[in-house]
Order: sequence, then structure tokens, then C-alpha cells
Amino acid sequence: MSEVAAAVHHRGLAICANGALIYDLHTERIVESHLIETVILEEVVARLRRSVPELAFSVEYEGGFAHESSFRLGRWDASGLDGVHVEAAGLLSRPCAKLLALHPEMDPDLLHGTICELVGDLVTPTHSSGRALIEMSALGVTKASALAGFASRNRIKSHEVVAFGDMPNDLPMLEWAGVSYAVANAHPDVLAAVHHVTAANNDDGVAQVLEELYSGERGAPGLSSGL
Repeated sequence: MSEVAAAVHHRGLAICANGALIYDLHTERIVESHLIETVILEEVVARLRRSVPELAFSVEYEGGFAHESSFRLGRWDASGLDGVHVEAAGLLSRPCAKLLALHPEMDPDLLHGTICELVGDLVTPTHSSGRALIEMSALGVTKASALAGFASRNRIKSHEVVAFGDMPNDLPMLEWAGVSYAVANAHPDVLAAVHHVTAANNDDGVAQVLEELYSGERGAPGLSSGL
């Protein structure tokens, strides 16, 4: 997030990790966290290993990343990320912001549905990468829950918020916001859920809408992006 902080001149707060972490862009510190507790992690992984043994796991902590040796993201091999390789037991030794499960070949939407059925009572699964990589947050934690909390504290109503998104992990936020946009190359479920569709990300779709909002006489409402 250091590059983002610099780009906005170290002002404001950022909602990160699908709502699990709130990051102060001025101090570059995490100021709020909603973590998956270890007892939940252990049960989730146990259930998933029994039913989908091909899965490999990794975790995102508040200040780091750890993964099993079998957790490989193709050309984004986890061994090249700023993380450490640990055995399965080590992954579950402390609370984390996100638990990630990777399948070598399964369709992402099918895998998401399967994991929701298996552990949806314990965590909130979603996906955002286009690969068979499922991201799990603490139960009830989403971009929407974090954004709604921020908005409430700042007396902002949902109808005053414009949100942009492209993948299923944005859906709760897009459904909560008063005005929602998808980029043209978004996931089909996102395209079906939003009020408006803008140009694709490579065609600066979000920037086009922002320019229109900020140049209009009505001014710009609150803005949130899931990209």
C-alpha cells in the first residue's frame, strides 16, 4: 500500500483485504482488523481437506504472507512473493486477515460454490483473480461491511456512494452502494448486478466516470472502488 499512500499524498483510509483491514494512508499503519481466529481456521481447513484434497492453502496476516509448498500461482509462483513457506500447521498458528485456497484446475465459480457449501457457516468465501483461488474472510466481513462502517462513522448514507467493481468480491459493496458501476470486462455476475457499465479497465472506464462526476454541476458523491 505504500505506492497507493504516496499517490494520494498520504491522506485518508483504505479498506484492504476484502474488508478485513483498515489502513491509515497517513501513518501507513493498520488501524482496524477483523481476523479469522485460529480455531475457525483449523476447522475450515480440516473440512476442505476432507472434501477437496487437491487444495493448497496460504494465509495473509496483518503484516505478512505464508503458504504451503504446493501453493503455486503459475507465473505468479508464491515462492517469488514476499512471504514464507511453512507447513500446514504453521499456517494456522495465529489469526489471519484472509485464508486462501487454490485448486490446480477447477472452474473458479464452481469451486466458490463448493467452498460456500462446505464452510460458508464459518467464513465468507469469495474470489477475484480469474483463477481457482478462493479468498476467505471472517464470517460477515466483506468490502461492504467495512465500507458501511466507515460511511456510518462519517455520516455518509449509502445512496451518496458510488462504487466501481469487476469481480465477485466486489458484489456486496456494489449491492450496498447507491450507484454502482462495472467495467465492461467485469465478471458476468458483476455485470448483472450493477446499475451502470463503463468502459473496460484498459480503456480507463473508471476515470471516464470520475471525470464526468467531478465536472458535473451536481458535484461528486462519495466514491469507492473495488479494482
